[in-house]
Amino acid sequence: MSVTEITTAREGFGSIRQGGLHWDSLPMRLFAGGNRKFWNPAEIDFSQDARDYAEMEGPLQKLTQILATLFIAGEEAVTEDIQPFMKAMAAEGRLEDEMYLTQFAFEEAKHTQAFRLWLDAVGVDNDLHELIEGCEGYRRIFYEELPSALRRLEHDHSPEAQVRASVVYNHIVEGTLALTGYYAWNRICERRGIFPGMRELIYHIGADERRHMAWGTFTCRRHVAADPGMWDLVQQTMDELTPHALDVTYYPFSQIDVSELDLEALQEEGEDLDELIHEFANYATDRMGRRLNAIETALQLSPQDIEVDRRPEELEEQFAQEDQQAFEQRVAAGQVN
Repeated sequence: MSVTEITTAREGFGSIRQGGLHWDSLPMRLFAGGNRKFWNPAEIDFSQDARDYAEMEGPLQKLTQILATLFIAGEEAVTEDIQPFMKAMAAEGRLEDEMYLTQFAFEEAKHTQAFRLWLDAVGVDNDLHELIEGCEGYRRIFYEELPSALRRLEHDHSPEAQVRASVVYNHIVEGTLALTGYYAWNRICERRGIFPGMRELIYHIGADERRHMAWGTFTCRRHVAADPGMWDLVQQTMDELTPHALDVTYYPFSQIDVSELDLEALQEEGEDLDELIHEFANYATDRMGRRLNAIETALQLSPQDIEVDRRPEELEEQFAQEDQQAFEQRVAAGQVN
């Protein structure tokens, strides 16, 4: 059988069509933003992180290993699983989205590299599967729902398939688990004055993930604008998977003997661990609620309006500004070590 019999011939090139690329579209704005904010994980200094890790008590070392393992395995999973979305965008003739997703996948791979460099730097080189395989929520999301939803796009490019894939990937894995997890871990490191390299790493990853979230919100919005029934699918998928995401959130603390920890070292004066966990829960709920509200507003817009609407980008920029302002307030109050 010849090559021409088993492949589809290319009929032309989007980049040289009349008008060229749609520079004002959200995907191309995100692509340009990623190019401006390039960073190299290999340039981050993890030497102090290694000293901080060596000085930790045993249970806290285990907790740190669990958190790092949840993150790096998740980054590897999303690196692999985003690829079918490129195929779906190509099938739909959305070159600008396809271009952005190549950058998207590269950044996820870079996040995997970054966490592996950190683990190597602190001296953790044993097999870590046992630290996460007991978490039912993690298995449900990363072993089942994520690959299932994304690999469906290999053969099904329908709006329903794209919306479910985006909700699972962008709004559950990235928005609910990753960004909130990074915020929480950064806050703990910040108040203890440890892991400066990890804090720098999280800063860069957070900037990347906010662009990813903007694209996910945009993707859901354009389908909701075209078919209001897609909004019901967004809500249904979120309701279905949120309990599993919450299971992942609480899992790390269930795997250690908290009674052996010096809890005073994990909390600020006048603020206990329960208050800290409540802060993280409020952070996740607030961010997710506002992202879903941005998707819902697409019900009043046309698909053409969605293409250039800046609301997803502006929302993520607002989140970054709020995080920075909160950090500055903690510095002023002497709450940052």
